[in-house]
Amino acid sequence: MAGFFALFKDEQMRTTADDEPSVIPITNGDYLREARLAIRSEAEALQVVADRLDNTFCDAVRLILNSSGSVIVTGVGKAGLIGRKIVATMSSLGSRSRFLHPTEAVHGDLGCVDSSDAVLVLSNSGASEEILRLLPTLSQMNIPVVAITRDDKNPLARASQVVLEIGHHAEAGDLQLAPTVSTTAMLAIGDALAVTLSRARGFTQGEFAAFHPAGTLGQQLKPVYELMRSGDQLRIASETATVRQVMIELSRPGRRTGAIILTGPGGVISGIFTDSDLARLFENRREHLLDQPISNVMTVNPTTTRPNLLLVEATRMMSDLKLSELPVTDETGLPVGLLDVTDILDVSSMATAAAVQNAVIKSA
Repeated sequence: MAGFFALFKDEQMRTTADDEPSVIPITNGDYLREARLAIRSEAEALQVVADRLDNTFCDAVRLILNSSGSVIVTGVGKAGLIGRKIVATMSSLGSRSRFLHPTEAVHGDLGCVDSSDAVLVLSNSGASEEILRLLPTLSQMNIPVVAITRDDKNPLARASQVVLEIGHHAEAGDLQLAPTVSTTAMLAIGDALAVTLSRARGFTQGEFAAFHPAGTLGQQLKPVYELMRSGDQLRIASETATVRQVMIELSRPGRRTGAIILTGPGGVISGIFTDSDLARLFENRREHLLDQPISNVMTVNPTTTRPNLLLVEATRMMSDLKLSELPVTDETGLPVGLLDVTDILDVSSMATAAAVQNAVIKSA
């Protein structure tokens, strides 16, 4: 692939009076063209890698699943950096994993490797000296090796139980030297292993939440009961109360809410009434209903959820059903909380929150 630098080779190699190379300005169009070529070359390589996956990938998954220990990932240089990311992904998706630097490994760190482990080795050439020094010891320890490398004809491949070939790919850029396309392919294979292993292990959202207690992601994976309005913040009235009486309840001091939960016999939830419902009464000139039982105008048998549902699932439910408020009940139907769309704006992803708001606006 001829890069744009080649087009300007003569100009770029001009020298100044001090015989130092001078750089000729290049347009934004040239920069964008080169960037798009790099990204497209990686995207094309990923398509090739995906298409060539076969039962060998399944063999790698089973080998790891049959190892009761950890997944030890190793690699040197850029491949090693990719390996560290794969470790992080596997760990977060339920596969115990850690990174082992090949140089440090032969200087004592092999002591962290156990016979119950499986080793995942990343090397494009499959001939890195640091990797090759490590392989004989792994063989002596009877530790199975899965290789992610470009073909099955290099020394690493010959020493591995399973070889995941990424193929031969030209690297991105004018020089085609720095690991770019090859490392992207390695990362994709590693991610594919991580998510496939996670599904095979039956890894759940709840377990994922336990591994991600902090940040926006951790907030989204909290159960509803940690964010719902409850106690004094919860507005509850009898379905026999009039609309006017309910309006007074809605307007009492405290955290603003756009809905009130209505209950029937035994305190079981029977309906919900929102400020949008009230606005529609006035818009439709039905003021005469203000002194009638609210059961005449409430939403009967509203959608509810349970306290232990993950917030991300509750948010999705609100978006799909175009709800701005979601009552929370216990197993007997008694109201214990309310999830308001405004409560999730700070902890849900911006895209999900925006989807909920847009759905509510359209339904109003």
